[in-house]
Order: sequence, then structure tokens, then C-alpha cells
Amino acid sequence: MFEPVIAPSGTLLGMLQRGRGDGTLHALAAPRGEALAALNHCVLNDPRHDWQVENRSLYYARLYLDLHGGLDEIRRHLGGAEDAVDDDESRTGLALAVLGHLASYGRHDALELLRDYAARGANWEWALDELALRDDDTGLRALAEPVLARFPATPEGEADLAVAVRDAYEPRPWRLWEEDPRAAVGGRIRAAREAGSFDRWQRQLRPTGPRPGWSVQAVFDWADQGLERGTPLHVPAARCLAAVAVDADRPAIVVAAREGADGARCAALHYLAERQDPVLLDLVEHAVSTGSRTVAEAAVAAFERMCGEAAVDRARSWVHRPDALGASAAGVLACRGGAGDSMLVLGALRETVRADGPDAPLLWTLVDGTGRLGIACAAPVLRHVYRETASSRLRGRAATALAATDPTFVTGFAVECLWDCEETTREVAARHAETGDLRVAERLRRLAADPAEEAEVQTAVRSRMVPETPSH
Repeated sequence: MFEPVIAPSGTLLGMLQRGRGDGTLHALAAPRGEALAALNHCVLNDPRHDWQVENRSLYYARLYLDLHGGLDEIRRHLGGAEDAVDDDESRTGLALAVLGHLASYGRHDALELLRDYAARGANWEWALDELALRDDDTGLRALAEPVLARFPATPEGEADLAVAVRDAYEPRPWRLWEEDPRAAVGGRIRAAREAGSFDRWQRQLRPTGPRPGWSVQAVFDWADQGLERGTPLHVPAARCLAAVAVDADRPAIVVAAREGADGARCAALHYLAERQDPVLLDLVEHAVSTGSRTVAEAAVAAFERMCGEAAVDRARSWVHRPDALGASAAGVLACRGGAGDSMLVLGALRETVRADGPDAPLLWTLVDGTGRLGIACAAPVLRHVYRETASSRLRGRAATALAATDPTFVTGFAVECLWDCEETTREVAARHAETGDLRVAERLRRLAADPAEEAEVQTAVRSRMVPETPSH
């Protein structure tokens, strides 16, 4: 999948791509044709940088309902010639998830489109999972034959069917089909389920690959061999060291962490971090300065596993370094530092935004730390991250930090967040948005009554709604 191209944050398309609440509010105020064009662009060209963790489907489905939008563009996308040659689920997954939500809101055209795609489309498993949650038994039973027709009655076809049954995310359709009295339907599903269960049992018993010998040196050799093959094994090797090493082995492990081959060195660093051995702090700085990139990355990861005041104190001396260890130190201070570290965390936040932009991975930790430490003067930077980041998850973290640092949040961004694509962000908004705003009161009532809304959001909403006093 190509990296999505995100429009500027101040445009309607840019706000909708980011899943911002203002995207919905601006779309409802824009000409309907313009709003629907931007909405369709988002649904057919998934704008998420990480589509497996960021939410957009309910957000877009609600906007289709508010705009009374048709599904012709989605139908053309799912039925196009590209579907026959590109079965990457990221191409169609968002559109199918939107259809699933629309079906749950009673859009029969969305339900029919899902049924048709489950019978004919490349990403049929996703469509079937959506239907498993929304369709009735009759509709699901009608799909048994077209789905089973995808699996020819050959040894290879039966093996593929067994995998599909075994790995189904939503098992309801397969269980319904298993009850079918026809041998070509129920009989095949039952045989596939038995084959899948047997295969799972065999895989649990079968060795999964080479294993190290039961000595410290054998573990180091195994880690080195894995790295030579291009398969880093230092994390599992560290777990193996924990099983075989005794106190007498510590000097050899420290030597390996200081000057061993890369695989052994990485494994030793991780092992010492798991043991919370204070010698690791000196070894980390040495590894970052003298080791390969693999060793330096392992050393930084090992340092982040260290707890205690010694690690935090060392982070204070490393935070100004212009490398990965400096960035890691800033993250440690954000997570575990005290009030006296506020200016160091703020400086790291500003420098990260300036140097790496509003989507830098380090910002997740720094934004959280800013809220944890209550750094009020960080609010302008947090607002910038909130507006500009393409990650809806990072925007939600920025909203949480603003709730802790910015007095204007309750009448500003908190109102917008009630329409955000992420349920955790809507929950923050429901707990903080100023209810004197008429839009807030109406939105809270709508969220409380929406059966598709997450329980945590509705709990937060109900905590803000004052019951009416009965008149006498």
C-alpha cells in the first residue's frame, strides 16, 4: 500500500482524512456535493497511516447518514476491475467497514452491497465478517454456496477451506453452514473444521525451528547465527539466558555486552536490562558510541526497559544528545521523570516538532508526558500537534494532554472532539466539554442514544447529563 497523501489541515478534505471532529462540522456546513466528494475520496483512498489501529469507519458512516449520501462510488470501487488483481485488504477494508456500520444503522442498500461483495469480491472474508455481525441467518445461509465455490473440491482446495474455517475472525457464518444437511455444504464445513483442528494440534506438537543449547555460550552462538541469517534473535535469546544463566555467568555476560559479536552483544544487553543490572547504564552509552546500528538500537531498547531513579537520573544527562539515545532519554523523562524535569520534556517536545514534524514517533511519549507533568506552557505546541498530525491516535493523546494543561480546552477543542473518529477522544470530550454550548448538549444526547457508540463514551456522556427534575 502506498503512503497516503494527506491534504493540508485547514481544508475540508484534510480534516476528514485526519478524522477530526471539525471535518464533520465543516462538511455539514459545506455544499453537499463538495462534502460528499471529499467523503468518498477518504473512504475509497484510505488516509490512515496505520489502518489496523486508527478508526475511521464509524466516523465516515455517520457522515454518510448526515449527508444522506448514496453508495454508487463505493459500489464502483468494490466492483471495479482492480479488485480482480489487487486483493490487498487495505484497498477495500475501510469501504467494507463503513458499509457494515451503515447496515447496522438500517441502510439496506449497504447490506445488499456487502452480500454481493462477499459472494464475488476479492476481500470477501472481510465482507463476511461484517455480515456476521449484522445480517440475519437467512442472508448468511444464502452465501454458503458462492463462498464454498471459491474452494475447488481438490486436496489443495480442501486444505485452503480448512484454513479459512480455522482462521475465521467471526465464526458465525461457518457455524450456520456447518448445520446445512447438504453434504456439499455442511459436510464440507465439518470436514474442514476437523482438518483445521488436527492441523492446529500438529503445529503445537511440531518443533518450530532451531533451538539453542543449554549453556550461556550456546545461547550467544544461537543469537549470532540468527543475526547472520538476517533474523534477529536477541530478545528470545535474552529469555533463554534468563533460564540458563547463574550468578557465576554474570562476568561473561557483561563482557559479551561490552565487546561481543553483535548477536551476543544485543542478547546480553537485553538480559541485563531484564535483570535491572545497574552496569547496563554504562554499557548502553558504550554500545551507542562504539557498536553497529543493530547494537545501538538494542542498547537504546534495553535502556528503556530500565526502571528506578538511576535510569531516570542518567536520562537527565543524556536528554540533550542529538541521537536515538537522547530521544530515548527524553521519553524516559516524559514517562517517569518528576516535576523538575518539566522543562527538559518541554524542550524535547518543541525540538521534536521543529525537527521531525507533527507525526514524529517520539511525540506519542512526549505528549503523554506533557499531560502527566501538567506543563501548562506546552499548550501552544500541543494545539499545533492536535491540528496538524495525520494520526488520529496521536491527536487523541494531544487532546488528553490539553485537557490537563489548557484551561480553554473545555470550550475549544473539547467541543470538536465530540465528533472525533476515535472513541477514546470522544470520551475525553464527553468528560470535559462545556455543556453550556448548545451543540454540546445536543451531541451528548445523540451519543447517549446511538447504539453504535462505545460503552465507555456513553458512560462518560451519562456522567455529564443531569436528570430533569420532575415538575410539581
